[in-house]
Amino acid sequence: MRTKGYDEKLVTDIWVQIESFANFAFSKGHSASYAVESYQALYIKAYYPIEYMVATLNNGGGFYRKELYLHEARLHGATVVLPCVNNSGALCYLKDKTIYLGFGMINEIEHHTYELIIEEREKNGAFIDVDDFLKRVPISVEQMRLLVRAGAFRFTGKNKKELLWEIHALIKPQKKKNEELFELRPKTWKFPTLNESPIDEAFDQIELLGFSLCSPFDLLKDKLSSKVITKQLSSFINKEITIVGYLITAKPTYTGKGDKMYFGTFIDTEGAWIDTVHFPPSARTYPFIGPGCYELKGKVVEEYDFISIEVNAMKRLSGIDRERMPEEIAVIKNPQPE
Repeated sequence: MRTKGYDEKLVTDIWVQIESFANFAFSKGHSASYAVESYQALYIKAYYPIEYMVATLNNGGGFYRKELYLHEARLHGATVVLPCVNNSGALCYLKDKTIYLGFGMINEIEHHTYELIIEEREKNGAFIDVDDFLKRVPISVEQMRLLVRAGAFRFTGKNKKELLWEIHALIKPQKKKNEELFELRPKTWKFPTLNESPIDEAFDQIELLGFSLCSPFDLLKDKLSSKVITKQLSSFINKEITIVGYLITAKPTYTGKGDKMYFGTFIDTEGAWIDTVHFPPSARTYPFIGPGCYELKGKVVEEYDFISIEVNAMKRLSGIDRERMPEEIAVIKNPQPE
């Protein structure tokens, strides 16, 4: 560093950091084996980022929630689509730059259920509609409801609420074997208008997948008060700003005096990372109160070319509640057969 002309104080500071690390550094063998694996993973992530994220999902995820690996894949140009009975497998898979979520991502779906779906599809081809599916795949109404709500029958072009009525009409008669000479056509229903909203879809995804494919900021009740985003922070060094972020993780640690503080990671409205520091006074007065979007106020600081926000005030923003209008409930209770 001296040969390259670095400042003596910087040389000393970095040397002290390296020297102090020796107190808890790995043995050479341990370090070498981790270095090889880290280099291999880094190479794949650098040159095949979408494939790397899909592999991570299929390996059960990692330190972060599954939605974050999908978010990272999107930043590299991937498109994410919901499970589909005509396209999905047990695991997520990648075709070009489209990630097809696997059946295994759906909460409470049974292995036996999607194994039957995949086996039947590979043997006799794609499913034409719900009626064709139910004739070919023995399935309970509970498992069928999960598939419908997860969007696995969107290829039919039908409203999910209509499909839920349809499967109840189709599955219940299948419990008795039809001994008629000719196959009877299933009863069809004339439905009133059954409206679906992006909010309904988002909440179904959160319940069944653990996350929504829409932006978390679309589910806020509060109006965003800040238009500052991560890429603008370099223009606000040593200045106070307000920014809105979706919480990824908060890492607790302690000061030399034993006071608790946090390092936070958020994403902004454009999906870029926000790094925050919450010193003890701020951590005590403005604690993290669960997942969601937060309004962050603090000073933008830079250290070793790394920009972060020293948070001095923070509040969690209110999300939209999932509500059904009474008149909507009334009309879906009594569909009329054609």
